[in-house]
Amino acid sequence: MEWFGGSNKNYQFEMFSGSHFAILALLLIVSIGIFLFRKKLGGINLRAAEIGLAASLMIFEIVYHLWMLRTGIWNSSHSIPLELCNISFFLTILLLITRKKLFYEILLFTGILGASQALVTPLLSYDFPHFRFFHFFYTHFMMIWVPLYFTWVQRYRPTIWSVLKLFVFLNVLMPVIMFINKLVGGNYMFLSHKPDSASLLDLLGPYPVYILSMEGLLIVLSLIVWLAFRVKTRSQEHEPKYFAN
Repeated sequence: MEWFGGSNKNYQFEMFSGSHFAILALLLIVSIGIFLFRKKLGGINLRAAEIGLAASLMIFEIVYHLWMLRTGIWNSSHSIPLELCNISFFLTILLLITRKKLFYEILLFTGILGASQALVTPLLSYDFPHFRFFHFFYTHFMMIWVPLYFTWVQRYRPTIWSVLKLFVFLNVLMPVIMFINKLVGGNYMFLSHKPDSASLLDLLGPYPVYILSMEGLLIVLSLIVWLAFRVKTRSQEHEPKYFAN
């Protein structure tokens, strides 16, 4: 049961190792596949697959928290699912279950921008074939593939108002996360201090200036995502097959 244990002695993850490059290749191949086969997938009723995928994500997350409890890793200062990728994870499940465009509009930005960065530079200690390795990459894959699927297959599209909704969502969420950080001595979403190791935040100014810089950077990157995925011409615009407001 070493693959489900708390020690990474035989499973030490190394960034840009063979397993990491394999993961990045898989991310790219499946993403391209979703785009290339978008019309064929669009002709199939995938509702059962969407619900099944949402269920698998919930099961993976429950088992992950049970694993942390079993190994003594769980701690309120860092184990509550309050990071941006955790928020994207729950948005992924909600989108799969409800197909509501509001969840899509926020997930498209938080998932693609946040999860892609996490996959390229993962904060991970466990390599293949440890359970944590599969949990980390499976959940982060879905934060990217699901919004791409709803964009290319189900024909959802962001608008400029989607960027505004993201901004409002994050600024409503931020004080809540800050309050919880105070309660548990945590640093969720890096709202208490910069990470101890070197990071991009070192270029964004001292605390609390870098928080405003992060917001500005996220908005700029979100505008780029909007430009990439928006409906470009009226002839390209189609109502999503499954649309819920």
